[in-house]
Amino acid sequence: MTLLVFGTTGQVATELRALAPVTALGRDAADLSDPDACAAAIHAHRPRAVINAAAHTAVDRAETEEDLATMINGAAPGAMARACADLGIPLVHISTDYVFAGDGESPWRPDDPTAPLGAYGRSKLAGEVAVRAAGGAHTILRTSWVVSAHGGNFVKTMLRLGGERERLTIVADQIGGPTPARAIASACLSIADQLIADPSKAGTYHFSGAPDTSWADFARAIFAEAGLSCAVEDIPTTAYPTPACRPLNSRLDCSATASVFGIARPDWRIHLKQIIADIKEQGSPR
Repeated sequence: MTLLVFGTTGQVATELRALAPVTALGRDAADLSDPDACAAAIHAHRPRAVINAAAHTAVDRAETEEDLATMINGAAPGAMARACADLGIPLVHISTDYVFAGDGESPWRPDDPTAPLGAYGRSKLAGEVAVRAAGGAHTILRTSWVVSAHGGNFVKTMLRLGGERERLTIVADQIGGPTPARAIASACLSIADQLIADPSKAGTYHFSGAPDTSWADFARAIFAEAGLSCAVEDIPTTAYPTPACRPLNSRLDCSATASVFGIARPDWRIHLKQIIADIKEQGSPR
């Protein structure tokens, strides 16, 4: 029996395909805007477990297409979860820190009250609610600030801009844990196997990179590792308005993930070296 993954080209899906012999479904095989098709794909493949690594992740665009975001991030995971429950197989579903209000300075715990600030967070919260309601063995894995050598992300943007400019202004009052997509993929694979062996481990967990940092300090680390001389000027979030509100506090308490699954927070500084090396090997960071 195979391990079924929703997603093919996203950051985590790309790493899943590199790490394990999975069956990965792209939009042509299972369009998340058609939840019934997602459920049908699970019934057709009858896998040993499902990992949902696909989502509507355009945070700003979600503000103007919330119905679509909610279908992809909310209804589709619910349909997947019901199909998995019908077949008695576990589902690992990736969620986000955006389900929280982003205030305060304490790391968010899995059981803290949710209060998303915008459409993307609301759509992801809808997915969490639907997955739990299905009643099957599942893990909702909330993560943050995903980075890799693939797709569009902060590391690749900074390498491009840092190579073009002498100085950049970067938000310094948003704090979180940059999380390598490869580490998320590895965690999902381990969790799926553990859920198969022990469904009592089901629940909601957090997983983010360590140590927590600001976007500005993360940019400095990227430039230092890449050997770029671009200077970073700290600015507040208010100086960089976006259509969707960003949480100031994206810190996640990952202690339950460590205690239940034996999966520690990855050190993003170590992973950053490999990410930059991989990007350089590929050529342009665009």
